[in-house]
Amino acid sequence: MIIVFGAGGFIGTYLIDQLVADGANVVACDISEIAKAHYDERRVPYRHVDITRKEQFANLPAERIEAVVHLAVVQPANVSEQDYSPLDYAMVNIVGTLNILEFCRLNRVPKIIYTCSHRNTQGLWAGKAGQPILESDGRAILFTGDYAMFSISESAASDCVEHYTQRYGIEGIILRLPPVYGFGPHLEIFKDGKPIKTGFLALIENAERGQPLVLWGDPAMARDIVYVKDVVAAILLALRRKGVAGLYNISSGRQLSLQDQAECVIRVFSPPGKRSEIRYRPEQPHYFESYVYDIAKARDILGWQPKYSFEDMLRDYRKERESGRFAFLIRKREALMARTANR
Repeated sequence: MIIVFGAGGFIGTYLIDQLVADGANVVACDISEIAKAHYDERRVPYRHVDITRKEQFANLPAERIEAVVHLAVVQPANVSEQDYSPLDYAMVNIVGTLNILEFCRLNRVPKIIYTCSHRNTQGLWAGKAGQPILESDGRAILFTGDYAMFSISESAASDCVEHYTQRYGIEGIILRLPPVYGFGPHLEIFKDGKPIKTGFLALIENAERGQPLVLWGDPAMARDIVYVKDVVAAILLALRRKGVAGLYNISSGRQLSLQDQAECVIRVFSPPGKRSEIRYRPEQPHYFESYVYDIAKARDILGWQPKYSFEDMLRDYRKERESGRFAFLIRKREALMARTANR
């Protein structure tokens, strides 16, 4: 049996879909009622668990658990200005992780997989100047901005996983992720606590209408991204590997420029005979930063490497959007944004 915390989230939804397809015995855990309806419809066992409340873990199975996948997190993209609370980051990301680790220890769960953001390396990005960041390069948290408490709390959670690995022998695998793309979350997010439409969605919408794609700032600015199905593949390999622990970068391992992204979007989404053009606004700043990660460790130890190019990802994104399989992720995002707007 595999227990997935954060089952109602983006990665969790794709992961459980694949685990079920592979015939795995899965229990989905989340606090979302929308997620409950989604998994009830698919006949996947669902448990409502607030990971900050230790007593709610009594609702979970306690035997024959092969592994736990921990995806539950508070992150800035889901936090509005009026909802910002450093305590929430600490409670969910640190205390919640400790509660999950204690559940693993008490029930002799041999393996936990924890995913964390790459944001705790932000202070390295400028200094590396396009050089891939290794796991051994450590952290460089920026203690200002909307990612500060997020990075602080996720770093502490990662250290808790390592502590339980070394002290109690639980195989703790930490997968460090750059931005994860795919159909589901790319509508509106909170940036500096305020709702904005994502640039990714704006590019696709304009291309589908045959309208110009406007690139702000330097179009050569490049960063490392990864497709959600490649992340799922990494988690599945981590679940299968025995005697493996530690931190692994899970990314494309290469930089993709804004120019390249726009050109790919046009090829995939522009209607025949109405190809979008690219327009440039170099005087208008964007909020993207440049970084790239070394993925040799994941390749050599986990046997993982990304399958999807950016263009492959876009084509699969379109296919998944048309299939409607993950439409509940859109409803969940719309409900979150609407709830905040009505306050």
